Amino acid sequence: MPTTHIVGAGMAGLAAAVKLTAAGRKVVLYDSATHAGGRCRSFHDSTLDRIIDNGNHLLLSGNKAVFQYLNTIGTADSLVGPEEPAFHFCDVRSGERWCVRPNLGLFPWWVFRRNRRVPGSSWLDYFSALRLRHANQETTVTEILDPNGPLYEKYWQPLAVSVLNTPAEKAAACLLWPVVQETFGRGGRASRPMIAKSGLSDSFVEPALAYLKKNNADIAFTARLRDVELSADQSIVTGLNFADRKLTLEESDNVILALPAPVTGDVLEGISPPVEHNPIVNVHFRLETEIQSKSDINFLGVIGGTAEWLFLRGDIVSVTVSAAEKLAEKSAAEIIDLTWGDIALALDLGDSTPPKARVVKEKRATFAQTPESLKYRAKTDTATNNLKLAGDWTDTGVPATIEGAIRSGNAAARAVLRDTRA
Repeated sequence: MPTTHIVGAGMAGLAAAVKLTAAGRKVVLYDSATHAGGRCRSFHDSTLDRIIDNGNHLLLSGNKAVFQYLNTIGTADSLVGPEEPAFHFCDVRSGERWCVRPNLGLFPWWVFRRNRRVPGSSWLDYFSALRLRHANQETTVTEILDPNGPLYEKYWQPLAVSVLNTPAEKAAACLLWPVVQETFGRGGRASRPMIAKSGLSDSFVEPALAYLKKNNADIAFTARLRDVELSADQSIVTGLNFADRKLTLEESDNVILALPAPVTGDVLEGISPPVEHNPIVNVHFRLETEIQSKSDINFLGVIGGTAEWLFLRGDIVSVTVSAAEKLAEKSAAEIIDLTWGDIALALDLGDSTPPKARVVKEKRATFAQTPESLKYRAKTDTATNNLKLAGDWTDTGVPATIEGAIRSGNAAARAVLRDTRA
């Protein structure tokens, strides 16, 4: 049986490996780190003495690829969220609070209820999202969604920046439409906000590794790929050169490179991936006591401060700031002070000093999802017959999120299944 060699055990690589293994194919998965998951993982932090996620990820119940993946590895019930969609916000400048609450059904009658909308907005304002379907690859978010409108600062901007990890005035509007269409556009049942109950690794990574091992896949860590050997006519990959080993491929073998964009560009000639990347800053605080959230709130949008989203899990409150180029340049102490002030206001903690905290900076969290960068998203298939590409930076048609990464891995796996017989 031919083997598919998957290099990169982030979400794209894991998804490809799971899909191929489920189809009965022989898989070997490699990663340069000592663990899988890439940026989607959990770890024990000695400062907080808690398991924390490398970065916070908000998912929606309409993320089809995510839930198909979780169903396969048996952890679909490990994501939690409200029974009905609820997006809570707090403006830390004024203290104003509101909750956007779409109804469960397909017809969006919720927009006609003032207590379910953003304060100051009318039902007509919400249909401005339909303009996104006409966005081309050159259009930015603020060219489609009015930055002076009543929904922009209090709803569209925080959602757009968190999804695209790019300032709205620079972000490609066309990437927002599939998100709106596949979640909010399918009614409330597809737009429930979900987070990992106990951590990203417990939901997405460790069960996937267990599934792969159970189904006879091989996994090799600390395997850093140096370059790819091609045949004389460059029609097939003939070998993979790792830092500590050289692997010669059989003629019927396949390769999926599920690596970050810069690494792919380094090891593979002829690929020009997106160059510009944007950082995400996460700060994790351990409180003295567990927050008793109102209405089972486990995340909260922050308007007018440094923090953008708060995630609550037990006695840990985590802050996420996307497109955080300026914030990432500050020291950890400065970041802690800036974000703790927002937390204290948003959670009504009064005047208190910051508790123990851990700052995690992902300086290249995603590629900058601008109209210019979209031109460099690579296709799954390459000019080399047995070589496929995966990663959230590839041309999935959706943003660089967990959903996008899993879709890219699925696409690469489908391409292998299409081109080869077991």
